[in-house]
Amino acid sequence: MRLMKGLATATICMVSCVVFTAEDNSLTIYSSTVGYNINQNQHIQAQQIPGFAVVKQQKNMAFQKGRFELVYDDVTAHIDPTTVTFSTPDNPDAAVVLDQNYQYDLVGSDSLLQKYIDKSIAVSFDKGGEPSRISGRLLSTQGGLIIQKDDGSLITLHNWSEISFPQLPGGLLTKPTLVWLLDSNIQKEQLVAISYQTAGMTWWADYILELDREKDCQFDLSAWVSIINQSGKSFDNYGLKLVAGDVNQAANKVQVSGSRYRAPYMESDQSFQEESVFEYHQYTLPRRVDLPQNSTKQIRLFAPQKPIHCEQKLVFDPLNNQRFNTTRPIQDAGYLSYLNQQKTPVAAQIHFKNTQKNNLGMAMPAGRIRVNQVDSDGHLTFIGADQIGHTANNQTVSLTLGNSFDVNGERRQTNIVLGNRQIHESFEIKLTNGKKTAEHVTVKEHLYRWSNWEITEQSHDYNKTDANSIEFNVKVPAEGETILKYTVFYSWPKFND
Repeated sequence: MRLMKGLATATICMVSCVVFTAEDNSLTIYSSTVGYNINQNQHIQAQQIPGFAVVKQQKNMAFQKGRFELVYDDVTAHIDPTTVTFSTPDNPDAAVVLDQNYQYDLVGSDSLLQKYIDKSIAVSFDKGGEPSRISGRLLSTQGGLIIQKDDGSLITLHNWSEISFPQLPGGLLTKPTLVWLLDSNIQKEQLVAISYQTAGMTWWADYILELDREKDCQFDLSAWVSIINQSGKSFDNYGLKLVAGDVNQAANKVQVSGSRYRAPYMESDQSFQEESVFEYHQYTLPRRVDLPQNSTKQIRLFAPQKPIHCEQKLVFDPLNNQRFNTTRPIQDAGYLSYLNQQKTPVAAQIHFKNTQKNNLGMAMPAGRIRVNQVDSDGHLTFIGADQIGHTANNQTVSLTLGNSFDVNGERRQTNIVLGNRQIHESFEIKLTNGKKTAEHVTVKEHLYRWSNWEITEQSHDYNKTDANSIEFNVKVPAEGETILKYTVFYSWPKFND
């Protein structure tokens, strides 16, 4: 056997007389809400891919009577061997599993050389521009090759073109392999079914939203699923299921079952069929697919839906990404004072209801939404993108597409009075509009100093949206400005530390 530098050319047969029954092979892939952040232009380590899959395979394999080893080398490189199940569905009593081994010492340049230390090899190399060849006992591979010739002399090589080995040493494999020690009462071919979990696979949804230029906030929506396979194995002609939801992997087996419901937006012959499974949603493709190793595959999730009605909003929320301490009142008068010295963009958003009345009403898996609109020349123009988490039926989807060019906002603290277990704080928010038409802006304020608060003065009406947040709906005139003012009063009891 010969080894070109960095490349093993050996092949071995690990399983004889194996016949696939591919019609029963299936793959269930579990998504992650952060999977869509993967950069497809970069190599990703399989263990860093936020998702996993459950593989189910069936093969006809030759059994021997008595105790024997059954070798199965058609598994992924990132299998979790503790999750493997083994059965003979056509003959449950065909054999008893005594033990199971997962062997992953794969053949490669370095592993092969390590196996041949203190053994004879032959090396081809260039010497003064002329081809040369030497045989001898390999003593070391540190910093190159150290070889002892038959006469006892030593030679070191740092560059070589080819190494020849007498044979493939025991213990090295060409593929990750499962080996079962079975005690069988039968000597004939049996159908073997296995299942296991593997890393290196995930999926997410990619939505394409085309906003109508002529009608007031109306769009068409189509969706695809993107599937990554870096598990170390290709899947040819497999049944495919996708599960959306955060599944706890503490148990060795991940099983899904439930009553199927075909949503009205699904097409039975092409698109995925949805069903509820415990607290998750499962999507089954009614045809078989190929998922090559090291690939990203896209499959249509559902047919385009239209028309879907929406609402365009301008939102001013300067504290949106802040985290606040709620264990004690915040009594620092200058807290977040940096906001007084900067302008904050006004976000341009689209909101729509995920309801059947709005031609949706579906369980929308987590993913990316890209928004396009036709311009005056009839060309489709990309106008923004956002991400959504798993979104249930009857929920509202909010997409931030970017910042308004013409509408801007400034927020500043105008007064603060610190008292005995109380605070009075006043703010002024100035909104400017450079458009030739009036605009409505939703102003979101987060009352962060303490949980017990009261608005004592305000220039505009507000709505309480949660325990520590309020919203103002402010009209800003064309090419003009509006000043919003309010005062909040905080109070708290004496704490016993």
